Amino acid sequence: MSIKTTESRAVRITLVALALGFMALFLVLPLAAVFTEALRKGWDAYLEALKEPDAWAAIRLTLITAAVAVPLNLVFGVAAAWAIAKFDFRGKAFLTTLIDLPFSVSPVVAGLIYVLVFGAQGWLGPWLAAHDIKIIFAVPGIILATTFVTFPFIARELIPLMQAQGNEEEQAAQVLGATGWQTFWFVTLPNIKWGLLYGVILCNARAMGEFGAVSVVSGHIRGQTNTMPLHVEVLYNEYQSVAAFAVASLLALLAIVTLVIKSVIEWRHEREMRAAAELPPERPAPATLILKEAS
Repeated sequence: MSIKTTESRAVRITLVALALGFMALFLVLPLAAVFTEALRKGWDAYLEALKEPDAWAAIRLTLITAAVAVPLNLVFGVAAAWAIAKFDFRGKAFLTTLIDLPFSVSPVVAGLIYVLVFGAQGWLGPWLAAHDIKIIFAVPGIILATTFVTFPFIARELIPLMQAQGNEEEQAAQVLGATGWQTFWFVTLPNIKWGLLYGVILCNARAMGEFGAVSVVSGHIRGQTNTMPLHVEVLYNEYQSVAAFAVASLLALLAIVTLVIKSVIEWRHEREMRAAAELPPERPAPATLILKEAS
């Protein structure tokens, strides 16, 4: 169903043209430039740049970092959102504020905080050195910094969603005899699954593309602590532009895949919402389904 507006046809055309022009200038053109420069010397040079051992090490480290940081943020995000949306407790507002902290702190400052705590001259540095534990300029520091800058994404997607849904269904499930785990698995999780997937996708995209915090704690050790964004910087500073843009194009492809998955999730969610709206009002409540599963 279309929505009629009071603006004239000329105004609508102008607004659409401005939006499309802005997207073409700041999104499509840079993206096209990345792939053009990456393929400037042909496919052989492009593939050779990606086969280079340091590039593989950067790709592997980026995937490892995301594979650890995203599940950690998934557990924290669900737990924090459930606590904030479903319960009242002392310090609730403070916890909500802390979740937004990485949005207001520069990633470079976040990296410096970890250096201050875990670095050789930091608060825990002497103890870590005495026990031969390396965090800064090593993979653990990269994972910690990435986890810090990405942990609000899942929680921030779930908190307003769970607050809007309320806790009536969970209370009904518990009255009917469902355990806490059954309530979460059969009532809460189905209601938040699309928001949860959306938050995971955003978290993963940020984890793979993080530069500032990782740059501070990594030490820029080629083949060991350089993620893909850091490797692109190193190659570009060494005037290896084709190799730099080749790795950058891989990051761009990951971003495009993320965008496609995000669009599919939104489409599936809208279709499910439309299907739910067409169901008869006498359909079984989720709490009843929980009781059947428990029995």
